[in-house]
Amino acid sequence: MTLVDRTVEAWRNELLAHRRGKDQAFRKRGSPLPLHEQASFGGLAYYPPDPAYRLETDLIPGEGGSITVQRTGGDEAVYERAGTLQLRFPPGEVTLAAYRTGNEEGGELFVPFRDATSGTETYAAARYLEVEPTQTGRYLVDFNRAYHPFCAYNDDFSCPLPPRENWLKVPVRAGERLPL
Repeated sequence: MTLVDRTVEAWRNELLAHRRGKDQAFRKRGSPLPLHEQASFGGLAYYPPDPAYRLETDLIPGEGGSITVQRTGGDEAVYERAGTLQLRFPPGEVTLAAYRTGNEEGGELFVPFRDATSGTETYAAARYLEVEPTQTGRYLVDFNRAYHPFCAYNDDFSCPLPPRENWLKVPVRAGERLPL
């Protein structure tokens, strides 16, 4: 096994452990599932891990400022524009807007998006990514960690909808998906 193979295997094992932990959290009080569904919850559905959907890129600073986005409950949320991420993965090249949820420069970014799987293979309203900076100052975008917001499981939650600039025309078959 080469170093690259070991690195991919370590990444896959960490991703699968993360998914198992999320499934366990969904079975406990405080999860987004209604209380009567928690004990019998069988686990979330995911696309198979695919390293082609794990990319490192630079954040391209934009004009900054804030954006107000609609939420599923009819209210609104305000996010600070951090810039854009340009990515090339199996279905093609895309640009996604990234937002800060706080005022911390260089920290984690929030990327809500829709893609060609939305409403058929994945939750219709959105999927989300948290994008973390690497030690080199670039950002790691791992679509294998794309997840459905809590409102996908319970109408009591109100979740931000992705702005139109993050509606991708290509399918992103990585991360959380609808049950088959």
